This record gives sequence, C-alpha cells and structure tokens, in this order.
Amino acid sequence: MERIIGEIREDLDRRIAVAAERLADRAPDGDPACAVYVALLGRAALRERVHHLLRQAVDGLLREARGLPPELGEARADGELRARQGLPLDSLLRVYRLGGRLLWQLLTEAVAARDRAALPRLLPGAPALWDVVDRMADAAADSYRRAEAVRGDRERELRGALLDALLDGGGPAGRSAESARRLGLPERGRFAVVVLDAGDGAWTAPDGGAPRVLWRIRADGETGLVELGGLPLASVTDLLAPLGLRAGVSPVVETPGELAGARRLAVLALRAAPGADGPHTALLDERLPAALVAAEPELAGRLRQVVLGPVLALAPEDRRVLLTTLGTWLTCRGSTTYAAQRLYCHRNTVSNRLRRLEQLTGRSLADPAHVVELALAHAAVTQRPAGSPPAPAGPPPPDPPPVRASRTPAGTARRSPRPRA
Repeated sequence: MERIIGEIREDLDRRIAVAAERLADRAPDGDPACAVYVALLGRAALRERVHHLLRQAVDGLLREARGLPPELGEARADGELRARQGLPLDSLLRVYRLGGRLLWQLLTEAVAARDRAALPRLLPGAPALWDVVDRMADAAADSYRRAEAVRGDRERELRGALLDALLDGGGPAGRSAESARRLGLPERGRFAVVVLDAGDGAWTAPDGGAPRVLWRIRADGETGLVELGGLPLASVTDLLAPLGLRAGVSPVVETPGELAGARRLAVLALRAAPGADGPHTALLDERLPAALVAAEPELAGRLRQVVLGPVLALAPEDRRVLLTTLGTWLTCRGSTTYAAQRLYCHRNTVSNRLRRLEQLTGRSLADPAHVVELALAHAAVTQRPAGSPPAPAGPPPPDPPPVRASRTPAGTARRSPRPRA
C-alpha cells in the first residue's frame, strides 16, 4: 500500500483538494448532516476539515503499512473543538464516514489514471483504510463526549447557581432579574415555588399544558421554580397529587425578585402539610394557621406544652386516641357525628373522648378562643418530625379553670354546617 500511494501521491493530493471543494459546495443539497455543519460553521470550515481529514487518513494508511498506529491527536482535538462549537455528534461522524468513502474513490481513480492494471493491487488496502477511518472517528467521538460531559457539568453548575440566586435572594440589586433572564424567565409573570420533602424524588411535568418547572436539588430536599404562565396554582397540586409526594407550594408571585420569599413560604407550607392522614401537597394559603405555628418553632413547642401538656404525658395509646379524635373533630368542623363515622366508632365514644380532653386541658370546646388554642396546639404536635419522641411533660401547668360539664362537648353536630342524616 505504501508503494502504491507513493506512486500516485502528487495526483492524489490534487484530487483531494478538488474533492473537498466540491463536497463543501454541494453539502446543503447532498447531505443533511453536512448541511448542519455548513449552517453552523460555514463552507470554508467544512472544506478545510474534509481536506485535512483525507490527508490524515492517507498518512494513517502509510503508518499502518509500516506497522505503526495512526496518529489520532488531531482527531481528538477536532472532536473537542466541535463539541465546544455545538456541532451535533452525528454531523461530525458523518463527515468522517463520507471522508472514508471519498478517499477510497479518489484512490481508485488515481490508480486507474496511472495504471488500470494495478487496481487489483489496491484491493487489500480497503480494510486498512476503513480501520484508519474508524479509529479516527472513534477518537473524535470519545473526545467530543468528554467535552460534552464537561460542558454539561458546567451548564448544570451555572443553572444551579442562577437558581440559588433567585431562591436564596440576598444578592445585589438587579441580580435576580439577570439570573431570571439567563434562565429564560420573563421579567414579570406568574411564578410559584414548590418544595419537596427530603427523600422524595423529583417529578417531571408532562408535556401539553403543564407548567415549566426548574428543579434545584438540595441536601434538605428538592426545590422547584414553577413558571405558571396562564395556569392556575392548583395545576401544581394536580400534577403532584397522583405521585404521592409530600410538598409545600408557595403563593403566586409576579417577579423573580419575590422568589426568595416565595421559597421561604413554600418551606412553611411543607412543614404545615398533613401526614399520611391528609393530602400530601399543601398550598400555603390553605394552611395558614398551621404555617403560622411552623414559622415559630420555639413558640410552637411552648404552645404544645401549655395547651396539650397533660395529654402528651399520657400513655402512648391514650395520647394517640385523644389527639386523633381531636384532629378528626376539627377536620369535621366540630361535628361528633361525622367524626364518629371517620373514626369507625359510636358518636358517644367521640363525645366521651372530647370531654376527657376538655378535663385534661382545661379548655372548653364551647369557647371559640379555646378551640383556636387546641387547633394550633394540635398542629404543633402533628408538625413534629416523624419518629421523634413526645414532648416531655416538664413541670405541670397551672391548674386549669373548671369546665362546665355538658352532656355534649361544645360545638358537635348542632354547629356542623352539614345537615343531619
């Protein structure tokens, strides 16, 4: 092979230059992959690349004939450069494949022009030619993929930093607007923030009318910046609900500068979200009392102790029964009838439990102020991390004021907005 190339080298170099020119000229009409190359980098770049590739392949054939591996440094550099320029990998590899076919055609033409009878001597060189081209293409592709991986990591880091600037706030004026612009967000619009509980996986919004969500993974969970557009806030809940994720959702804000505050509110909404016994996704505006408790952990602890301390000091099963009954009664808007249906027990059983709760806490369920205290204290209890021990009883609270006995705990069915069965 080395002898054949030596005999036709001058003619082959001339043919290579002409072929590279023609290929670049007809690329948009002749091959879509080359058309992309031309569109991104121009005809001159394609012409130069094909010309250089063919000469590299010829040099590789000569090295193969001498028992040496082809030189792949330039192919690796080409792959890295095209990745930085944004050329698709398919277009890059297509040029190498076209180059291999074109070089074989040029070799046969040059040999036939010199001595047609020598063509059979060229055939054993075909496998060597394709081996050289394949190794060059593989080297370029490997380098391209490594460069792409590095670029992808940098883009993810940049995107994360831009999201942090929006979700954490505290930067110089104009930083939020610039971060939003680089993320492709409008200066004004309808945004919300959703925070997932730690350990829950992120969800992918389906195509077709779903809001755009930019996710940021953090050690304490995942945070999503939601661009609602014209969709209602409830669309976020609709998407999350079937997946069983525990999440908090902020109110709607209109500018990127308000997103840091929205994230803080979403965290409070998550802390106020019910557990397994209620919906997993909490909109802040629908959980404001519980969020108010979550916003002041120290005060919430005091509220638990002062209002429900005697209940928390009971044996675990008794404590669970009374707290569950109170929570269900509150959910049922003060109806012992509906609470009994949910708890699968008799209405009188619910009344007896609530009466005992009144005696232990010194709070009357007939007093709206006391009901507010009990509801907030119950929220403070249910918001404690799962698996944490109950609050210590501590010193006993002051003796509660006497509660007027009533045959029916205050409120109950007659205050329920639901009609009696």
